[in-house]
Amino acid sequence: MAYGKSIELFLVNGTADSLITAELSNWNGKAIKIPRIEVSACNRDDIKQAGVYFLFCKEDNGKDSVYIGEAENVKDRLIQHLRDAQAEKEKYYWNTAVIFIGRDLNKALIRYLENRFVEIARQCNRYEVLTKNTYKNTVLKESQVASMEEFVDNVRILINALGYKVLDAYTNAIPKENPVGDMEKKEEIKLYLERVIKNVGKIEAQGTITSEGFIVLKGSQISPVDDNTVPDTIKEQRRTSNIVDGILQDDMLFSSPSGAAMFVVGKSDNGLTRWKDENGRTLKEIENCEIMNEN
Repeated sequence: MAYGKSIELFLVNGTADSLITAELSNWNGKAIKIPRIEVSACNRDDIKQAGVYFLFCKEDNGKDSVYIGEAENVKDRLIQHLRDAQAEKEKYYWNTAVIFIGRDLNKALIRYLENRFVEIARQCNRYEVLTKNTYKNTVLKESQVASMEEFVDNVRILINALGYKVLDAYTNAIPKENPVGDMEKKEEIKLYLERVIKNVGKIEAQGTITSEGFIVLKGSQISPVDDNTVPDTIKEQRRTSNIVDGILQDDMLFSSPSGAAMFVVGKSDNGLTRWKDENGRTLKEIENCEIMNEN
């Protein structure tokens, strides 16, 4: 069962596009979100502490990327990033930094955290991770590992609340309300698509629904051809996605089941009737059944 969390957001300068702090109740850590243009002039003591940080970038092709780092004085490290950019030592351009600090963090602990966040971000595969090397063999006591894993869980909550899903897996199940008003995880429904494409043969794919949209799961077959019934945005996704020998290598998120179906088959399609569960029920029938149950 999932429990509610209380988050305190503070707009330091009174606007949402400036410096923001975020804190969870009963946790001694803190998140600090700061625009690139405010870093140099910021004299807050908290950003001069030891911590980990995320630098968020938007590539020219529209893809999101992130650099994840650690420092005993985060502000000094961010200033160094700015100097490296001016000297053209860094090829990426970040616009926002999100910093996480906590009581009694030291070099060993922040190295452990950096490595864990890089691992998780790569597994989630939402952002290109720009960090090249981390300290993978940091030795901590068992109690320290437990404490840092709790820190990781809280960072995942806060960074998501600040609008960055870098540590959030695509296939997280949709929360639903149980009879006593609490939220629990809804069982993930796996859906299947089958369609015979002329001159290609049968295409088979798997997908699921999350709170963000529809996921086409890695391992799905993708038709190698498409036609003019497919929107240009879907064609571009088909062209740039990680597809090897007709097999999708990464989970892909779409805003609708129909968009997901068109991505798979390369033709116009109705995702509500094309995607079916293991019993042959269409997604439309599944959703209608859920609506009836609510009433």
